[in-house]
Amino acid sequence: MAGVVVVFDFDRTLIDKDSDRWVIDHFGITDLFIQLYPTMPWYSLVDRMIQEIHSQGRTIEEISECLKGVPLHPNIITAIKSAHSLGCDLRIVSDANMFFIETILMHHGIMECFSEINTNPIKIDEQRRLRVFPYHDANSGPHGCTLTCPPHMCKGKIMERIRNSASFVEGQKQFIYIGDGGGDFCPSVKLKEEDYVMPRKDYPVWKMICKNKSLMKAEIHEWSTGDELEVKLLGLINKISDCHTALKK
Repeated sequence: MAGVVVVFDFDRTLIDKDSDRWVIDHFGITDLFIQLYPTMPWYSLVDRMIQEIHSQGRTIEEISECLKGVPLHPNIITAIKSAHSLGCDLRIVSDANMFFIETILMHHGIMECFSEINTNPIKIDEQRRLRVFPYHDANSGPHGCTLTCPPHMCKGKIMERIRNSASFVEGQKQFIYIGDGGGDFCPSVKLKEEDYVMPRKDYPVWKMICKNKSLMKAEIHEWSTGDELEVKLLGLINKISDCHTALKK
């Protein structure tokens, strides 16, 4: 199934929690987070919260250990490993950050299943403090999206870049996009008729898709739980495989 590209959001999709809030709550700075939430872009807010954690004397290693406690539904792990073994190209497009995502994926033994992770980059400064930076650099100008994307990340632009990359020029590629948040609406709209979108039911992207179905070209398959995601995702991959087999006959 080299022609199938499965793109996962991360927080509340691949994992059932929000990785940023998991860390913030664990280190007891939820009140400060709530206070600052209306005043800052998300990546800046998370960076500020991590600096607060470090100011308490906490280390990168302690943050890493905290992240290892993030639960990942066993059916989603099975779905990821199965899709990878079938030859699907698995990618992540997320407004979390590289350190959080990589730590969780490596802990659960599925890091090697993903060919690419698109998320907010991190750096470790001279004091060994974790810093979070925007995916789209504000200094290079706005990304130009008119939908609901935050200024520092347009997932639709990322999807367009993936589809137009050199490795995708030859051969037909079918996308399956899986997400939950408002930022997942833009890439869902960018999908084509041969693609599939899997919005998490009763979450923001599902509600936006329901209200704007005229904008959608891709086939819609909603899901709610990890076991339902596994069944529907592998069902779609098998459906695409059967279609490819029939076309070759």
